[in-house]
Amino acid sequence: MRANKSKRAPSDRTVGRLTLYRRILNEIADDGVKHVHSHALALRAGATAAQVRRDLMVVGYEGTPRRGYGVAQLISALTSFLDEPGGQPVALVGIGNIGRSLLAYFVGRRPNLSIKAAFDVDPQKIGRVINGCRSFDLSELDREIEAQGIRVAILAVPASEAEQVARRLVDAGVVGILNFAPVALHTPPGIYVENVDVTMSLEKVAFFSRRKKARTAG
Repeated sequence: MRANKSKRAPSDRTVGRLTLYRRILNEIADDGVKHVHSHALALRAGATAAQVRRDLMVVGYEGTPRRGYGVAQLISALTSFLDEPGGQPVALVGIGNIGRSLLAYFVGRRPNLSIKAAFDVDPQKIGRVINGCRSFDLSELDREIEAQGIRVAILAVPASEAEQVARRLVDAGVVGILNFAPVALHTPPGIYVENVDVTMSLEKVAFFSRRKKARTAG
């Protein structure tokens, strides 16, 4: 059952949960599940049933008390809400270990959100097609981003280069950056930056693992 979409822009946490719901729904759809209730979706997502219902009202979709949510219909509603119609091209800057792993990971995984151009300064990488993606010299960044209508970029360069490259991306028209460089970026208002620091996350996991082990031993 449809509902009126919220006119307020969703928070980043809400969008994060919506993407998680879609992943879960795709998984259970592959298992042949046709309908799901909010409490079952909440259990898989680590949320509450009330939170799930509030989140899904943002996309304009409600279930029914008897049957819950239609899985296929809800996937379609989430996709319409989250994805750019016709697909959204992404640029990758930095074809080192992380960059190559990302190129391999995204092959065929998300047709509506795919890496269309990769950039580096290493002559041995420039001009090659890596996992289906053409690589360019960094000097061609502005031209290719404009030509391909790219507004989202992944930054996988050393920390010492991240700020300068981020400025170039913004000047070229990019408004969203997924930053793998271990440094905080200073960007103008209106630019969305999501930081991914694997080392920091691992240190946090290791810290709480030690605390848990200490409590168990005590």
